[in-house]
Amino acid sequence: MTTNPIRRLAAWLRRRDPDLAATRRAARTALVMPSLFALCTQVFHAPVTGTYAAYGAYAMLLLVEFTGTVAERLRAHAALAAAWLVLVTLGTLAAHSVWSAAAGTVAVGLVVIFSGVVSSVLAGATTSLLLAFILPVSAAAPLSQLPDRLIGVMLAAGAAMIAVSSLWPRTPAPPLSAPAAQVCRAAARQLRAEADHFADPAGGPAFAQCRAFGEETESAARNLREAFTATPYRPTGLSTGSRALVRLVDELTWLSAILVESGPKVEDGPRGDPESSVVREAAAAALELAAQTLESPGSASDRLRVRAEELRRALVALEEGAVNRLPAPDGTADGGAGLDTFVDSLDVSFRAQEVAFAVLQIARNVDIAQAADRRGWLDRLLGREPESPTGPLASARERAAAHVEPHSVWLHNSIRGAVGLGIGGALADVTGVQHSFWIMFGTLSVLRSNALNTGQNVFRALGGTVAGSVLGAALLQLIGHDTVLLWILLPVAVLLSGILPAAVSFAAGQAAFTFTLVILFNLAQPEGWSVILFRIEDIALGCAVSLVVGLLFWPRGASAAVSRALAQAYADSARYLVGAVDYAVSRCGSEPAEVPGEARRAAAAARRLDDAFRTYLAERGSKPVPLGEMTTLVTGVVGLRLAADAVLELWRRSSGVLPIEDRAAARQELSLMAERVLRWYGGLADGLAGEGPVPEPLPSDRRNIGRLVEAVRRDLYGVDGRATGTGVRVLWTGDHLEAVRRLQPGIAAAAKTWSRRRGR
Repeated sequence: MTTNPIRRLAAWLRRRDPDLAATRRAARTALVMPSLFALCTQVFHAPVTGTYAAYGAYAMLLLVEFTGTVAERLRAHAALAAAWLVLVTLGTLAAHSVWSAAAGTVAVGLVVIFSGVVSSVLAGATTSLLLAFILPVSAAAPLSQLPDRLIGVMLAAGAAMIAVSSLWPRTPAPPLSAPAAQVCRAAARQLRAEADHFADPAGGPAFAQCRAFGEETESAARNLREAFTATPYRPTGLSTGSRALVRLVDELTWLSAILVESGPKVEDGPRGDPESSVVREAAAAALELAAQTLESPGSASDRLRVRAEELRRALVALEEGAVNRLPAPDGTADGGAGLDTFVDSLDVSFRAQEVAFAVLQIARNVDIAQAADRRGWLDRLLGREPESPTGPLASARERAAAHVEPHSVWLHNSIRGAVGLGIGGALADVTGVQHSFWIMFGTLSVLRSNALNTGQNVFRALGGTVAGSVLGAALLQLIGHDTVLLWILLPVAVLLSGILPAAVSFAAGQAAFTFTLVILFNLAQPEGWSVILFRIEDIALGCAVSLVVGLLFWPRGASAAVSRALAQAYADSARYLVGAVDYAVSRCGSEPAEVPGEARRAAAAARRLDDAFRTYLAERGSKPVPLGEMTTLVTGVVGLRLAADAVLELWRRSSGVLPIEDRAAARQELSLMAERVLRWYGGLADGLAGEGPVPEPLPSDRRNIGRLVEAVRRDLYGVDGRATGTGVRVLWTGDHLEAVRRLQPGIAAAAKTWSRRRGR
């Protein structure tokens, strides 16, 4: 039985275009753009207005996809329309000389492309905003035409706002939500099984369940990571909520790694305590609500905060219980059995504390992802995160300042794109070609983050252009000057030019776009074959500009930038961890230090790494290092930062009044452990940057652990001979440092592969 062709087509579209996001945008544009063009040219007989109305509608409907409620999306479109009016005016003024046009194009291009780092609203509108300036600056005209141009823009803006509010207004769901929710549910099941295992002194079937659920969690985490790497993410497509979900990928990967260590190793291994089981149960409840919130946005965000607060209270009870169970000093710390007993007494509770902190971070990011959709319009525009202590302008400055740095991929791409557009505009004026707009637009279309990918897109762009030109030529040969048929085919061509880039390929989209232009130009100014020849000539020049600029400006692209970003992120994150330990050490003294300032630098380095890594993933072609090992390197940075965050949170919860006993030995041992970790990760950063070999992983320093235990026994017991809360926190801080040391074998192996395959 033959399946209905329409159903087959719909199934094919859903496979190629999940949630039909591109199809909806293309359908809106196919209805609005030809209608506006026909209204202006055939009814009002205003070809200039019609041209700007048509291209404005194309840019505002097909090239952008704002998120949020309908009201928020309408406000974003209103702001886009205002920006178009300003940029069309500036482009018209700058077009009167080649130098002002070239300089203006470079300046506007740099500002527009780089401003995308501030927020997803600006980033998602980058191509549309560039088009608003490129269109008038590439076609010099007297100022008397400016009103007609602006009227066309206003018509396009009004029609676009009506279309987005009434034609298929549904916003597609983030693609990472479902796999992230699966990891949360699997981890929750594993934590409940572990809670049963550690709470039951007789053992039982919970141990087997722990192992089975642990395998499920690892599998779900792998699936999530694969979904992330398979999705064509680019920094310009991420909203604040989406960025929170991307951070969630790292945190859930990290949680999976923690659960491997926190689970029972053998059936008759050390048991836990009631408080650690309560913490695991509370963490499982928070993860289940996080999964529910991810699957049904807004359904459980308030309850998720309540669960997170319950988890924090369980953590306080865990610390108090650990203090009561810490063995009293017996003078046997130097003996192996005494040391093992002392360390094992806190291991299960430390693992519960480590898991709880990771879950609290996950719950916070899920909450941020949901709260981001409820922000005001100005906060969205300027990229202010929910509940940020800084204002919108300060948030925008901070985000932009993090990328005003020589190794920022975003800065590289902004400079490369601006210079390419400027050269394209100047070349069009010098060569005297017609339709110079397409040289600049072709430059923007094919320019990517390295020379190799620019070259690949050159061939795709030229191939698509030739294919579209052949189809256009065949069409003109068949129908001649039958404008009625051209008007019928125009919306079909617009529809295909919107769907094919997402559903088929860049080259197919280029072919459909060229076919659309052939129809559009012949409706406006019948030129026959000439428009086809000009189109091929223009796109070829634009591709040549892209290739030259790609070779001259950072030709190695994101691959080299990822190395530098990884090196900087490891160096800054290690310094942040040492700063957190210094803060902890100061809490053992009479004058606590301020919260370390390294946190902000580490966060900025992590943002640059995030952008560089996702740009690296988006580049076509083979990768020098398998994605699994790249994931290990990126997740290692996450582990360092979360360990530092956990140490800070641990000591912030401590009472302001600490015991008066001497703490010099404990402080010294913590500082020694932290410096040891800092030296290793500093050497790793040098190895990743090509400034030295990747260091071998550090072995566990049992003597250092023994000295720390002895210091706690000697210095941090009260006068009644019982342990203090400070003593427990000292040991747990040491455990966090030991946890980041255990990351080193996997990180070192991945770093050596990275350095070797990149020729160092």
